[in-house]
Amino acid sequence: MTLVSDQETLTPTVRATAKRALFWVVAVVVALVIVLVGVLVTGTAANVDKLAADNPGPTGAQALVEVLRQQGVEVTVTNSLSATRKAIEDPATTTLFFWDRDVMLDDQQSADAARLADTVVLLDPGFATLEAVAPQVAQAGFTDGVATAECSVFAATQAGVVETEGAGFRILDDDSATTGCFPNDDVYSLVRVDDGRRVVSVLGTETALSNDIIDERGNAALALNLLGENEHLVWYIPTIADAAGGTPPTIGELSPAWVTPAILTLLLGGLAAAFWRGRRFGPLIVENLPVVVRSSETMQGRARLYQNNSARLHALDSLRIGTISRLATACGLSRTASVDDVVGSVANVTSTDLSAIRHLLLDAEPRSDRELVELSDALLELERTVARVLRPR
Repeated sequence: MTLVSDQETLTPTVRATAKRALFWVVAVVVALVIVLVGVLVTGTAANVDKLAADNPGPTGAQALVEVLRQQGVEVTVTNSLSATRKAIEDPATTTLFFWDRDVMLDDQQSADAARLADTVVLLDPGFATLEAVAPQVAQAGFTDGVATAECSVFAATQAGVVETEGAGFRILDDDSATTGCFPNDDVYSLVRVDDGRRVVSVLGTETALSNDIIDERGNAALALNLLGENEHLVWYIPTIADAAGGTPPTIGELSPAWVTPAILTLLLGGLAAAFWRGRRFGPLIVENLPVVVRSSETMQGRARLYQNNSARLHALDSLRIGTISRLATACGLSRTASVDDVVGSVANVTSTDLSAIRHLLLDAEPRSDRELVELSDALLELERTVARVLRPR
């Protein structure tokens, strides 16, 4: 017999499952939106392009480089120590801007790079670089705010007041060759060392060179006069091409020495736990098939599943299928009869309103266990009524 229903019903279990899943769906969507907004606001390559000569973004330095070129300074951008050596043909007429932004060079490479030109601007140099080319200067932590020149260096006096957010430096040997500018107590944002052979400017304020604030206060005057002192400027920010002979370090080289023993220990512990807690299966048991399962056991198992999941509508639908099938047989309908045919025949036989029979066999949804029992009793009573009416007298 084919049972057809034009109505789609959703059980309480499906709705409850959808409600539980909705929280996690919303949480994942919110997390993705936060990540997307973060990427759009900060940018995925903000640090990589910081003070890059071709970066027009807020943290880049394209504005400064283009203005220097307009003023007649030849700017050469390099990203490796070998390329920088080739670019500096005449150290006397070249200014080298050197910033090891990502700490790609070792101590010896940094010292060698800082000696390539007679005029060098070191941005936030490390200890080894200062020790090699400017031993009179030492690192002094972080400084912030604005400061006035208070020195005789031409680039500083032209600037007057600049942003000092960045590294600070302290003068160890206060001789005539060393001049500190933009002081904050005894910490300077610019220290110039001129020994008569080489001029080294140690600069800590990287933000003063960036596109977003170079036009504020005297930042532009400081940068242009400091870097445009000679006819040729080499803009050198080391990249991965300088690290480890031009090849990036492997995960093994970056990992501490204790990582490998720890991983091996965890693997051995996991294998031991699996062997200890794993089930040991006995010999195979030969069993005659098929296995006979009583219909009552199957019925009770399905009933428990419906009860545990509060699937009242599923349980009622199972009862309805059996009732409709038996009613169709009692009314003499064919196997191809639809549910509407059964409803019409039962209503005609019992002289009952058609809508009441349809409500019982199709539309009613139990909202509690009590209603489920009442509808189950009504189905049973309907079968008994049809049987009494059709019983031969």
